[in-house]
Amino acid sequence: MSNTNTTNAEDNLAQVESALTKTEHFIENNQKLIIGIVLGLLVLVGGYWGIKKLIIQPRNLTAQTKLFEAQRYFEQDSFKLALNIDKDVNAYGFLDLIEEYGSTKAGNLAQCYAGLSYLKLGEYENAIKHLKAFSADDEFLKYIAKGAMGDAYYELGQKDKALDAYKDAAEGNNELTAPSYLMKIGYLQEENGKFDKAVEAYTTIKEKYKNSMEARSIDKYITRAELKLNK
Repeated sequence: MSNTNTTNAEDNLAQVESALTKTEHFIENNQKLIIGIVLGLLVLVGGYWGIKKLIIQPRNLTAQTKLFEAQRYFEQDSFKLALNIDKDVNAYGFLDLIEEYGSTKAGNLAQCYAGLSYLKLGEYENAIKHLKAFSADDEFLKYIAKGAMGDAYYELGQKDKALDAYKDAAEGNNELTAPSYLMKIGYLQEENGKFDKAVEAYTTIKEKYKNSMEARSIDKYITRAELKLNK
């Protein structure tokens, strides 16, 4: 090895030793600060898990349990009771759940149920308010909520917003729901005089959702829209 290489290696070693010495001095001089930071991080992490285990999870479970009774009334088409169960029976309606457990998953789901309940009761503005407040993790519920908003907008005479909502709902590519929303898009486009767009919506059902209930009679709707288009 040449003298130059030996000198360079010695210089590098000296720099590393100097850096280690400075680090050691920093740790010694700031030991209390470092320990405080580490302990603070441990407290934050431990506190989060403690809150999650002792508060958040039990609260979610309680809210989910209380949701069942309101869901039962909803399934029986008792929408007013589902929204506001009599407090004397010690049960929660969807609105009570939203107020007290809004930050939980059950409270969020109650927003969707409340929106659907108001839609059935003909209170369309309230329906839209709650459906907008609903944040869906489940893709199926997401598109159901979008479609319900479309229905509410349509009933309020806001056809452009209804059409946008139906288009969003139809993006779900779910054979159980998308054909229904495509039908509504077709109807609305016919009402708007856009018969080519109606044909497009109906044809999508025929080609993409051929096994759906809507597809069984879709040819007559395509023919009707095409006749209007060619007038």
